[in-house]
Amino acid sequence: MGAKLGGGGGGRFELGQNSDINVTPFVDVMLVLLIIFMVALPPATESIKLDLPPAHEPKTNEHPKPPVVINLEANGGVFIGETASRLASLPGDLGRILTAQDPTLPPTQQRVYIRAEKHVRYGAFMSVMNTLQGNGFYQVALINEEI
Repeated sequence: MGAKLGGGGGGRFELGQNSDINVTPFVDVMLVLLIIFMVALPPATESIKLDLPPAHEPKTNEHPKPPVVINLEANGGVFIGETASRLASLPGDLGRILTAQDPTLPPTQQRVYIRAEKHVRYGAFMSVMNTLQGNGFYQVALINEEI
């Protein structure tokens, strides 16, 4: 058995140059850095003192108040619930109904829902919205119904 130790010749078993990157030392260095950072950084388990209010069960005799809904019809009719109204008198009528329903809150701070029929024109809807906002009713929600 013999082995050729010297170079040269370009024989059948010559390997040539290896141009691949050896990533083993890189991985070793990254693992060491990871361990150093894990040990050096303080744990993120700081506690914050909170004074939370105690939980209480809702009273069984409390009934939620029904929502106030403004209905817009395709023919231009405006209704607050079942009560007919007009665009010009809408803020006053709405204020009276909201005050009668919950006198503890000002009418402009109570939520109002708007439901429009499918064929109501956008301009008619926006005139109702502008009238409400112009009179301080900013708690307005829209009701969307699937067809």
